[in-house]
Amino acid sequence: MLHCKMHPEQLRQVRHVALDMDGTIYSGGTLFKFTIPFLALLRELGIGYTFLTNNPSKNVADYLQHLQRMGIAASVDQLYTSTQATIEYLQGHLPEVRRLFVLGTPSMCRAFESAGYSLLPDDPNEEPDAVVVGFDLTLTYSRLCRAAWWIKQGKPYVGTNPDRVCPTDQPTVLVDCGAILAALETATGRAPQAVLGKPDVAMLRGILQRYNLAPQNLAMVGDRLYTDIVMAQRAGSVGVLVLTGETAEQEAADYSPKPELIVPSLAEFGGLLQAAHAQTAIR
Repeated sequence: MLHCKMHPEQLRQVRHVALDMDGTIYSGGTLFKFTIPFLALLRELGIGYTFLTNNPSKNVADYLQHLQRMGIAASVDQLYTSTQATIEYLQGHLPEVRRLFVLGTPSMCRAFESAGYSLLPDDPNEEPDAVVVGFDLTLTYSRLCRAAWWIKQGKPYVGTNPDRVCPTDQPTVLVDCGAILAALETATGRAPQAVLGKPDVAMLRGILQRYNLAPQNLAMVGDRLYTDIVMAQRAGSVGVLVLTGETAEQEAADYSPKPELIVPSLAEFGGLLQAAHAQTAIR
């Protein structure tokens, strides 16, 4: 499926690409064969790129190592995660919070500890200031229940990302933060006061400011309509949906309002960018 409602001149305005990771440049532990050529093409065209992920299960250092193992070199300022967005939210909106009960992986927890937060054990005598819910691959039933207990006591709580499932190349369904939040809301009758990560436009606002970009100079590329594409539309940036992850072709065809681009993969998006720039060279 290829859907394009952009003029080549609009494609030529793209100066930076925000790339979702799982489902867009790789699936689970498998790097898509077109990813490295696509990144090389962006460099050739003088287009910058930043990796964005809603998956908080790894901190920045671990993600950089993960990318390196796949053959992708990236720097700290080329990566932004929903964990970072959550920490920034807590610092800005709940500055008095210092003690957290966290549902998250050890890697995610290290990021909060590095930011100066104390992480509490599963103990009714250790009272937190707030609860943070993430994509917890190490989740246990007792910790889920403890989180519900503190939420029921009126503690503020936030989620790192709204994703219901995480893409995977394995024969399983990876229940993500959005689904864990749904369970907690059902059990407690309380919704989180914030769910960070995409589609929160803060995930793109920093890139626009850092590189002095107008919204139309930034393309957000991802495999999810309700996070990647909704965020691009809210920010006024170019939304590019790839069909290598969660979204099926029919779902993309039925969606409204449609993204500017729907392409099978990054390879086709790269081809469109290259063709648009080639037209400029011919002129």
